[in-house]
Amino acid sequence: MANIKNLQMWNTICTDSRISISKSLFGLRTTATYIPTNSIIDAATAEYSPANGERIKRILTSQRKDFATAVAGFHPEKVVNGNYLAEYCISRDGTFLAVQLLQFAGLSYESATDVLIFEGDEARLAMQLFSK
Repeated sequence: MANIKNLQMWNTICTDSRISISKSLFGLRTTATYIPTNSIIDAATAEYSPANGERIKRILTSQRKDFATAVAGFHPEKVVNGNYLAEYCISRDGTFLAVQLLQFAGLSYESATDVLIFEGDEARLAMQLFSK
């Protein structure tokens, strides 16, 4: 698990009205909660090869009506030191997913997609990309 405060999409998550941020232990621990279901959000990252990263990018930026077809049967393999990095926040009940895909360029990871938000059944479907 990644520290949610270390994600590049942290500022976007903080300003989302569906997310509640609370701090405890003298500000050392930060917890994000998906307000509609009161579910805690966990953060994670995964790295992918250039081929899988490009396909994930195409899937994430595809039309939402074509999303189920694009995701079907695709389970990208995570790699070490990949060219693409996916940062994602998943609610424990599976009803919320925020994801941003980053690409390594110029000695750092740069945004390859905006922060994308999925809720409900769409979130459960999108999680298939990152659950392997």
